[in-house]
Amino acid sequence: MKAKYIFSGLLAMTLVSSCTDKMDYKEYNVHDKAYEEKMFERVGGLMTEIYNDIDYDFGNYSGAMSSSATDESVYSHPGNAIEDFYNGAWGPTNAKERVWKSAWDGITYSNLVLDEFSDCTFPEYTEDEHYQQQMFLYKNYRYEARWARAFFYFELVKRYGNVPLKTRTMTANEANSLPQMPADSIFAFIDKECADIQDSIIVNYGDLGDMSYYKAQTGRANKLAVMALRARAALYWASPLFNTKGDKSRWLKAAQLSNAVIAEARQEGMGLLPDYSKLFDKDSYKDGIKEIIFARRTTASNAFEKYNYPIGIENAGGGNCPTQNLVDAYEMTNGKAIDEQGSGYDPQDPYKNRDARLALTVAVNGENWPDKAALETFEGGANSSSVTYGTPTGYYLKKYVNKGTIIAKTGSNSFTHEWVIFRLAEFYLDYAEAALNYTGSGYTAPDGLPMTAAQAINVVRTRAKQPNMATGLSFDAFKKKYENERFVELAFEGHRFFDLRRWKEAPQYLKNIRGMKITRLDDGTMKYEEQTIATRTWDDKWYLFPFPQKDALNCNFTQNEGWK
Repeated sequence: MKAKYIFSGLLAMTLVSSCTDKMDYKEYNVHDKAYEEKMFERVGGLMTEIYNDIDYDFGNYSGAMSSSATDESVYSHPGNAIEDFYNGAWGPTNAKERVWKSAWDGITYSNLVLDEFSDCTFPEYTEDEHYQQQMFLYKNYRYEARWARAFFYFELVKRYGNVPLKTRTMTANEANSLPQMPADSIFAFIDKECADIQDSIIVNYGDLGDMSYYKAQTGRANKLAVMALRARAALYWASPLFNTKGDKSRWLKAAQLSNAVIAEARQEGMGLLPDYSKLFDKDSYKDGIKEIIFARRTTASNAFEKYNYPIGIENAGGGNCPTQNLVDAYEMTNGKAIDEQGSGYDPQDPYKNRDARLALTVAVNGENWPDKAALETFEGGANSSSVTYGTPTGYYLKKYVNKGTIIAKTGSNSFTHEWVIFRLAEFYLDYAEAALNYTGSGYTAPDGLPMTAAQAINVVRTRAKQPNMATGLSFDAFKKKYENERFVELAFEGHRFFDLRRWKEAPQYLKNIRGMKITRLDDGTMKYEEQTIATRTWDDKWYLFPFPQKDALNCNFTQNEGWK
């Protein structure tokens, strides 16, 4: 099989030690132009800086993930900064600007590569035996840099809407005087950049023919990564948050571009990995390459496990505890929702005969997780809310958590983690959403396209061994089923926070957060009672992020609506 897995790094030729939270790849300092031009790997160092600015969410808020600002999970440590997203403490002076900074850094480095270092010839090295191979990969940097710049702009526009468009190297004063561009213009820029480079960037770094010297260069954005970014951006542009006039042609374009990703992946021998869990474990960098298009790899660490292992284990933090909202979203194995007539759901045996993805994502009471000890999330249990920082929902997180990790003070170990940014299953779901909204039916294929929304969703459901989508559903009923499918398939991958915003459906999902109260009875059996554990508010200004106050003032930005 061709090596397709993309995790950012492996950009140059000399390995040096990594630092702090940087990726465990090849890393460099950034120097002046003359110095950078002298050797291939020094220019490659600029590219490493660019890739390092790609964000991931293995607990960005002191252990809390963005999922804990949604109905996916609750962070078990009260008072964590993640609560600012729903308690009113969020604002221009507390702007949650992690990505604001990293994206602009990435754009600056991308422009630097394109303006200053994309046409070097390295005459001092023409006699090097690998000169031609080095030049071949070096010339690809310009396409990688354009992809990265477009990626960073997507990260900005989905959060902030109207942002400046900086496409060349400039002074701070020049940059600060740039006007905000409408979100439509930013999406148009992303689309054009991707369209311009997708047939020029390397298709497959794992198949470079006679370039055996660089055979292992499999860690960079390729054609599929470009196509994936273009398709996802098109889906966001078609969504209600940005498509205020309901232009259906945007949905058609999104369907076409997602279909193109699927077709290109198929041509490259890719498909959905039979084992869903292999996409998120410590070996996903090699086991997941059939489905993963692009992922951000971290250095070896056990921090994520420390954050999320159940309370009761030495050094464990409890962490991002899945909600009952999420657990209830997993259907029965017969394809029916748990509240649907004929589902067979037993409230006192609530995890029996459920969608297999539930057991791969959520750890439940009585389960041996992450070791041989059975979880006690019942009231008074060793891993319950009765213990400080114990689960407030009755559940613990399994997805992305490497259960072989030892976090004890002695004998600890660690593994790399791969934050999945693009994987093939998403684009079947993206296609389904676009096709549904364009045609108005889950059972009609858009003109010139091969699948209905139902057929696309069924590809994902088949991997999970769930029955095909029901037939004859109305638009609204089908849409609800689709959103539920997306919820469970992409749980804890960073989509939920933005999906509910781009759909403008946050209030109906985010106000009531539920958990499971479990009581152990005298005979040792368990009593299960769902309960509301939090009632939250919603303010429509939260659909977009506020601009950081210092930047809004220095750059004379118009602050997003509702923020002061």
